[in-house]
This record gives sequence, C-alpha cells and structure tokens, in this order.
Amino acid sequence: MTMAEPVDRSLVVALDRAHVWPPYTPHERHEREDPIVVVKAQGSWLEDADGRRYFDAFSSWWAVTLGHCHPRLVARLRAQSESLCHVSTGGATHPELALLARDLINVAPPGLARVHFSDDGSTAVEAAIKIAFQYWQQNGYPSRRRFVALGGAYHGETVGAMSLASVEEFTHVFGPLLFKVYRPPHPHEEGGWERVLEHLERFMRSHKDEIAGLIVEPLIQGASGMRMHSPKVLKALHEICSEIDTFFIADEVFTGYGRTGTMWACGQAGITPDILCVAKGFTAGVLPMAATLVTARIYEGFSGGMERALLHGHTFCGHALGAVVAREVLAIYREEGVLEGIPERAVRIARWAERMALLPRVRGHRALGMVGAIDLGELGYGGSGIGWEVARAARKRGIFLRPLGDTVYVAPRLNVPLDELDWLLEALEDAVREVLDS
Repeated sequence: MTMAEPVDRSLVVALDRAHVWPPYTPHERHEREDPIVVVKAQGSWLEDADGRRYFDAFSSWWAVTLGHCHPRLVARLRAQSESLCHVSTGGATHPELALLARDLINVAPPGLARVHFSDDGSTAVEAAIKIAFQYWQQNGYPSRRRFVALGGAYHGETVGAMSLASVEEFTHVFGPLLFKVYRPPHPHEEGGWERVLEHLERFMRSHKDEIAGLIVEPLIQGASGMRMHSPKVLKALHEICSEIDTFFIADEVFTGYGRTGTMWACGQAGITPDILCVAKGFTAGVLPMAATLVTARIYEGFSGGMERALLHGHTFCGHALGAVVAREVLAIYREEGVLEGIPERAVRIARWAERMALLPRVRGHRALGMVGAIDLGELGYGGSGIGWEVARAARKRGIFLRPLGDTVYVAPRLNVPLDELDWLLEALEDAVREVLDS
C-alpha cells in the first residue's frame, strides 16, 4: 500500500491490532474496538478511510490549537524542509532557532530570559527538575533536594515527571522507581484549596532549606479531570515560593498558548514563574517540540567551567523544522487575532457546561477559556465507564472524544469557527442525554 493507492481500511486496522502498542489503552479494547483510521485532517475535522468525518473535540490531546493542517504552518514546514531539516545545536545553531528564542522570550511572562529546547512536555518538565536541582547544588544550598507537587498533578511520563504526578493510574506500578516529593492534601478533599495552602505554608516554611522547587499546572489540572483553581490560589502558591526563595515551576504544557483564555495561565495571577515549561500548542501539534524557560538568575547560576554546565540535551534539541513551525505559530497568533477570539468562544463553552449541570445525573461542571468539563460518575482517570459510553455516543454523531474517566470535556482548537463550535456543543449535549437517559 502506498499513499497513491486507496487505503484498505480493514488492512490498516488488522496491522494496527497485530503490531502497534497504543498509549493508555487496555489490550482488550485495542483488539476489540474499531479505531478511526485517519487519512486526512483539516481544520477541526478528521476524515476516516471510510469517508466519514469526525470533529476533533479535544484537539488531539490538546495540541492542535490552530486546527489541523493550517495552511501557513504547512507552507512554512514545506519550505524549511527544502533547506534544513536538522542539525546538532551543540556547537552550532541556525537562524530559525535564534529567532524563535527571541520571539518566545518576547511573549513570555516578563523576567524569563533563556530558553532550553527539547521535544515534548515530559522532557520540558524533566529539564526543569534537573535545572532546579543542579542550581541549588552548585550555588550554596546542597540540602535543597526535595520538590513539592500538588494532589491531582500530572506532569508527564518520564521517570522524573512521573515522580511529581499523583494520578495513581499512571504512577502506582512505578513507585519503586520514583523519587519522593512532598504533597499536601488533595485539593478536592475536605477543606479544598484553603487546606492545601495551609499545609504548604506550614511545610515549606519549616523545610525551606530542603525545597528545590514547587511545580504547578496553573489554573487547570488536566489529566486528573480538568480540575480548576482560581488565579488567587496560583498567586498564593507563588508567594510561598518567593517568601522562602525557592523556585516556582509552571507547567504550562497544556495551559499555555491561550487554552485558559490568555497566552499564559500565570498571567491571570500576574506572576512570573522562575521556570516555565511549554509544549503542545508550541507547534500547534504539527511537530514534537518543547521549551523550558528560565530567569537570568538561574542561567547565571550555571556560569563557570564544564563542571557547572547543564549537561542535558536531546538529539533533536532545537530541531529546525520544529523551530520554523513554532515561529509561524506565534506569527499566526499575532496576525490572526487568536487570543482576541477566545472570549466569545469561552462564553459558549461555559454556557454548555451550565446547561449540562441541569441534568439530574451530572455531578459537577466547570469551564475556563477553551475548556469545558462535566462529571458523570466517579472522579479519577479510571471511572465507571460512563465517560466511554458518551464517547461512543458522540462518535455516532461525528465527534472524536476522549474522556478522562467519567469526566467528559471539550477542548477544541482555539480558532474554531463559531458555527462549528455551536454544532459540537449541541451534538455532544445530545450524546450525553442519550447515555444518561438509557
């Protein structure tokens, strides 16, 4: 089978079941359920080999922020591929990388000064952990070895990033491999965020000489069920770090680039993190690329000989194709008014969540920016299965949806046309009603 030949859908599915090990999928589901065989994608829509179209309701794991195959991104990718695809950035650089670093610093929260490039959100977080740890080791505070993370946190799949997470479905089997972190009570237990802040303040003040940093998903904890907190909470977390002079690490892999309604979720609290992790929307889902941004203070803490350098990198660090796409993404944001268009879309998503909350079996609802979520059963990534029932009902209506356990959510592309957004929300409402009425 070549790209010029018609796609044999049954053959693709058979080969997939025979040879592919898919992510986050039990074997039984992989071998039994019929996947969407995507042969084309444009805007909000995926096209199956059988000719049916599906609305990508979660932006292909929150990454395709500008829609599939945005013509400007495709054109820049094609043009760059004709001159330079990849070169090692150890001892070399290239124009797009240097310009991207400048452009990214220009839109970053004020005070961030340097960029380390990598390839996905997990590795951006992994770099942040190593940077924070090494800084303290070689700048007079070797006892600062512990990290603080929140209940409900998810920061990626590498061993360091998993150590910071508390979504048990992802981490429990790997417990013996993970380093220990301090974690306050879960924010959705009794006492909520007020109790979390009380515990954090007490612990961090009494152990200030041990803490290398606090890591946060600003405003939305994605993988644990789109759990949200206020800018006031975010600001309080930052203030604790400032008080004891440790690093505030913002994991904006999901929340950055407009998903929460502003370029950075941290901006809604008026704060600048010491370290900022970026991925997903960074290249609008076109290529794997990520970045870890730091302040001048942190960068200067690595000055000196080889023994003080950050000996961390990746083969594709600063990849030329990724860099040119990431620069074009920022240009599209500027020139096509992407952020300016979010408020009107956010209102419609919030109204959908409010309508869903009126249904008798909906246990909770919330919305922020370009995210809306409803709880239909148990909390957590596993759930009772009702979320997957909704996903199947949505698929019958032409929607590609992937729930977080019993939490059903939408996170469409940021520039989704209003008529398409209205269609999505109405069709998903029908799917939820069908399942709840059955």
